[in-house]
Amino acid sequence: MELHARTNCIVEIPFRSAAVYRNPYADVTLDVAFSNSRGAKIIVPAFWAGGGTWKVRFSAPSAGTWKFQSICDNRSDIGLHGRTGAISVQRYRGSNPVLKHGRVRVSPNGRYLEHQDGTPFFWLGDTWWMGLCARVDWPQGFKELTADRVAKGFSVVQIIAGPYPDMDAFDPRARNEAGFAFERGFTSVNPSYYDHADLKIGHLVESGLVPCIVGMWGYYLPEIGVEQIKRFWRYLIARYGAYPVVWCAAGEGTMPWYLSKTPAEDAQKQKSGWTDVCRYIRSTDGFGNVLTIHPTRYGHEQVEDRAVLDLNMLQTGHSGYESVGPTIESVRTAYALNPPMPVLDSEVNYEGILGKSWQDVQRLCFWHSILNGACGHTYGANGIWQCSTKAEPYGASPHGRSWGNTPWQEAMKLPGSTQLGLARKFLLRIDWHQMEPHPEWTQDGASAAGIPKRLRVIYSPMVWDPPAIKELEPDVKYHARFFDPVTGAEYPIGPVDPAPDRTWTPPVFPEMHDWVIVLKAVTG
Repeated sequence: MELHARTNCIVEIPFRSAAVYRNPYADVTLDVAFSNSRGAKIIVPAFWAGGGTWKVRFSAPSAGTWKFQSICDNRSDIGLHGRTGAISVQRYRGSNPVLKHGRVRVSPNGRYLEHQDGTPFFWLGDTWWMGLCARVDWPQGFKELTADRVAKGFSVVQIIAGPYPDMDAFDPRARNEAGFAFERGFTSVNPSYYDHADLKIGHLVESGLVPCIVGMWGYYLPEIGVEQIKRFWRYLIARYGAYPVVWCAAGEGTMPWYLSKTPAEDAQKQKSGWTDVCRYIRSTDGFGNVLTIHPTRYGHEQVEDRAVLDLNMLQTGHSGYESVGPTIESVRTAYALNPPMPVLDSEVNYEGILGKSWQDVQRLCFWHSILNGACGHTYGANGIWQCSTKAEPYGASPHGRSWGNTPWQEAMKLPGSTQLGLARKFLLRIDWHQMEPHPEWTQDGASAAGIPKRLRVIYSPMVWDPPAIKELEPDVKYHARFFDPVTGAEYPIGPVDPAPDRTWTPPVFPEMHDWVIVLKAVTG
C-alpha cells in the first residue's frame, strides 16, 4: 500500500489479525518500523483498536518516502506480521505552530524547550486533569474551552489519560461516554474509551496546543503493578506518540493513596517503580517525546535517577501569598542543578482554590518563576482541573473534603488566565529564551532576568515605589518602559539616566499594583 501525508501530521495504518487472541491488549506485541532513504529509522508500537484490529500512527519528521514493515511477536499471524508499504510525505505548509515547527524537545543548553526546527517553545500550560471525562462534553464543551485557551495564548494542556487523582480508578466520576479507561483488574483497556479520547487529544493538536499526557496518578502503582503500567504506557505511546506531545509518567509520583496505612513503604515503592516506568517510556517511544513526572514538590525527587527525565516539573503549594516564597525558592533550587534541565512549576495556587489565590497571586507566581529561570509555567483554575459542572459538581475527595465545586464554564472566565496569556504574548516579543536570572540587578522583593548589555526585565510585586535597578553597564545606553501585567498595556519611560553608582530608579508606576520594568539597549 502507498499512503500520502504531510510532515508532522498523523497517518493511521490499520492491520487485521489472522489469529484469535484471548486478551489482544496483553497477548500480542506489534511494532512497525519506518525508514527513509537517508537512513532514518523510527520504530513505533501499534495499539489494539478493538476486535481483531490493530492500528499504528506515524508522523514523519521530514518529507520524502517513508517505507514501513510490521513486526509481530507472533510471526505466524500473517495479518499482523510482515506487512509492508510506503508513505509519500510532503512538507506541511499550514500555520498550525506545532505542525509547522515540529514536536517539542530540550534546547541544546538544557535551559528551555524548543521545536524540532529550533524555534523556542514557551510553555504556558493549563490544567485539565480530568478533561477526558464526560463532564467536559464533546464536541461543544471541549471545543469551547479549547478555543478560549487558544485565544488567550496558552500553548499546553495537562490532561490525564488513565486513572484520575482524588478518587479510585472506578469512581463513576472518571467515566467518559464509553465507560472507564481500564477493565476491572487492569488486565485490559477499553478501546472505546480511547476512541472518545482521540477526538479530544486530536482537537488540541489541531488547535495548535501541545497535550501534556499524564499516564495516571502515582498512587495507583502499588495496586496496578509496574509491569501492567508498562503495558499501559506502551498503549499510550502507540496511540498518541506520533502527535507532538509531552509525556508525564505520573501525577504526584511518590504520593501514597490518601488513606494508605503504609505511606512510607508505598512512597518508596512508587519512587522505584516510576523510575523503572520512565526508563521504559524512553526506550519505547521512537519519536523521543519530552518526558517528565508531576511531583509532590520537585520532579527530580520523584525518581531515583533524574537522568530519566527531560523536564523538571515543580509543585509549590496552594496557600495563596504564603506559597509565593516557596515557589521562588523551588525554582531557584531546581535551576541550580547541574547538569541543567528545563524547569517549570506545573501546579501552584489554582485560581480560586480554598476561596483565594486570585489573579494577583497568579501573576506573582508566574513572573517570579519566569525571572528566576523557569522555561514556562502552568496555570490552573479550581473547577477546571476536576471538570466540575452545575449539574454534576465534583464533590468530595477520598479524604472527605471538597476542594470546591465551581463549574468549569465559570472557572474558564477567571481573569488570571487572561493575564498569564498576556504575559506569554509579551515574552514572545523579546528573546525570553536567552534570558538568565540576575538577582543582583534589583532589590529584594523583586525578580530580574535578562541578557547583559541587551535586555533587562524586572518584576516588581505590590510595593509602594519601584525598585532600584543596579549594576548598569557603563558602556550601554538603555531605554525603559513599563509593561502592565494586568492589562497588557505598555508605557514608555524613555532613556535611562543612571546615578554615578550605576543604579537607576524608575518613575512612579502609573497605578498601584505589580509591574514589569523593561530596559532595552539602544543600538546604532
